[in-house]
Amino acid sequence: MKIFIIIGAVNAFLAVALGAFGAHGLEGKVEPKYLETWKTGVTYQMFHAIGILIIGVLLGKLPATALLSTSGWLMLAGIILFSGSLYVLTLTKISILGAITPLGGVAFLAAWVLLIIAAVKYL
Repeated sequence: MKIFIIIGAVNAFLAVALGAFGAHGLEGKVEPKYLETWKTGVTYQMFHAIGILIIGVLLGKLPATALLSTSGWLMLAGIILFSGSLYVLTLTKISILGAITPLGGVAFLAAWVLLIIAAVKYL
């Protein structure tokens, strides 16, 4: 429980910091399409940081289940793969990194499915 609350809070903090960096540090330095790519990474990072926080809270309220833990770890993997690849793509313009992004998206989808299953089973 505690680890997911910490991971979620750290990622929410990073999303705010990276969003500010994108708005103030990258504006005028990268093409507008890459600035939009950066914003997409920040948005998805924040959504999933909140998801991880919710998982942390649920782990404190429900019986310990691998469904919730796995969901939390998949959300973290998704942040790293999806948002991380978009950040690196924006800074480097190495387009092959776009091949990594969908793996993060699949991790996000799987995480939400596991959360749905846990809710159906335990709530």
